[in-house]
Order: sequence, then structure tokens, then C-alpha cells
Amino acid sequence: MVTEGPGRTRKYCKRSCRQRAYESRAALAGTTVPADAVVLSAQEAESLTERMFELRCAAEDVQTAVGEGATTAELAVLCARLVDTARDAERLR
Repeated sequence: MVTEGPGRTRKYCKRSCRQRAYESRAALAGTTVPADAVVLSAQEAESLTERMFELRCAAEDVQTAVGEGATTAELAVLCARLVDTARDAERLR
């Protein structure tokens, strides 16, 4: 939402955003898909699943290293990899 000057608060920043919102609502009209649903293609869903698996593996590597008494330097490397993997995993598309 954008507010500028007196009057009613604008809901969309520009006309093109308002148009995209209308198109999105119109595409869902008459379907059972919730308005707040995120729709991914099969390829996008598979990619997201793979990134989540990589993230879990990176976290397990840190957990294993801690259990085995890894050095601070070794843990720092693993944690940096974990953070990088998490950043990659958080994008949807």
C-alpha cells in the first residue's frame, strides 16, 4: 500500500499492479483454489524440494560435526555453507 497526500489510501502502487491483481482474482474466480495460494509448476516444486533436501543435509552436517567435536574453523565453514544453502532455498522461483 502506498499513501500520498490527503484522501483515501491507495491500495496499489500503480495501475499495472492493480491490473495484475484483477487478472489474478479473475483467473481464480469459479475455482476451488484459495486466493492466497501459491501455484508452482511441477518443475518448480521439484526444484524447491531439492533445495529443501540440500538444506536439511547441510544442517545435518553441522549437527554431525558438533557431535564429533569439530574445531571452530571447521564449524565456521559448515555454518557458512548452511547459510548459503538456506538463502538459495528461500526463493520460490
